[in-house]
Amino acid sequence: MKNFTKIVWWWAIAFFLILLSWCNSAAKGPFSNGGHERNMLVVMGDIHLGADSSYAEIKANRIPLQKILQQIATSPNVKELVLNGDIFDEWFVPGNVDTYQGKDQADFMQRIAATNSGIIDTLNAIIQEKKILVTYVPGNHDLTITEKNVDSILPGIHQARDNQQWLGTYVPANYPKIAMEHWHRYDLFCAPDPISNQDIAPGTILPPGYFYTRIAVLHLMQNPTITRNMPPQITPNTSWDTNQKVAFLYWNVWNKELNTYPIANAFDEKIIVTNIDGFTGNYAINDILPYQTTSGGMISMKLYSGIQDTWDQRQQLNNVAIHTPAIQAIINAGSGRTLDDEAKKQYFLNPNSDKRIVIFGHSHQPKIITSQNASGEKSLYANDGTWIDHNPLGSGRTFIVITPQDTNISSQTFVRLYNFENDVITEIAEDSVRY
Repeated sequence: MKNFTKIVWWWAIAFFLILLSWCNSAAKGPFSNGGHERNMLVVMGDIHLGADSSYAEIKANRIPLQKILQQIATSPNVKELVLNGDIFDEWFVPGNVDTYQGKDQADFMQRIAATNSGIIDTLNAIIQEKKILVTYVPGNHDLTITEKNVDSILPGIHQARDNQQWLGTYVPANYPKIAMEHWHRYDLFCAPDPISNQDIAPGTILPPGYFYTRIAVLHLMQNPTITRNMPPQITPNTSWDTNQKVAFLYWNVWNKELNTYPIANAFDEKIIVTNIDGFTGNYAINDILPYQTTSGGMISMKLYSGIQDTWDQRQQLNNVAIHTPAIQAIINAGSGRTLDDEAKKQYFLNPNSDKRIVIFGHSHQPKIITSQNASGEKSLYANDGTWIDHNPLGSGRTFIVITPQDTNISSQTFVRLYNFENDVITEIAEDSVRY
């Protein structure tokens, strides 16, 4: 009985110390673990730094982001800052604007650095101090930006890339159960496409979402009250094979896009300026939009011809573990729910994966979702949200902090989601898992 009392007493002390540590951490802010160890991981993404403030998605949020980065820089407990994709933005550019202004990507990155000098200078100070590792993971809006050009404005930054420059799944050192990636490899409209358009733009990897975005931004800049024309309708035919059924669904996405984001220009005007990633010409909406010469006849495309047949090959080239059929990929395009479910599909229910915590970006929808893996073990999926000025899909100015478990005691790995409004950091979600 005496030994039992002693055991209970020691367990009570251990629990009290853990509780005290948690309370101290909460009291000292999101970047403190209440101790002296550097073990915390901060994850943020979808910052969308642009080169031109007249249309960039982040302007007002630059100063708040710089303030958060400065807090991270002075934390004695942050081990690593992970920039989880879409940090730079080559896509959010009006269709009629030359992204590189007649120059090249290297010059474009220098313009990004100049336009966002406070953020870039703060990141460089963190990198050069070498107390906190800064890791960059590519997203879709920056998928063609080369390792060399990222390093040109952030020298010494750690870049987490797959065998291809345009993708990255990052597993932080000493934390093998955690995986982070932007997510775009699973999206038919945003996944790198090294198959389509090779006869037009040799070596290109730009997917159709690139042109989709350029048109949407042109709409935002024009804000037309009267549209010149509407998309020509395509008539489905029940006798079509799978190829044509998928082509019809692909047209349906474009039809919805052009009705949602109408532009002032006619569809045959060559208004989309490229000069990027192998493309050199100017393109009209009709060059991108699927078309049909006779009602109920064959659906064809000029750009992305045959894209409905290459999705499985693209998934293989983009290192997707569990493939999704093209029909499902198009039907679910743009769905935040599908994005969330992909964490479970690719990681938690994948027998070849041992990951228990997965962090995505891309959707701009900050959240933490509890799940279970194939063994019935609790697992966590989180989305790090965005820093664009106006986020219609949830809180803005968000980031995730991971506080790893202590291997010597029965503690948990905590995943906490925060936002930063009016110079106040607020926790908006929290969960934990032990592995």
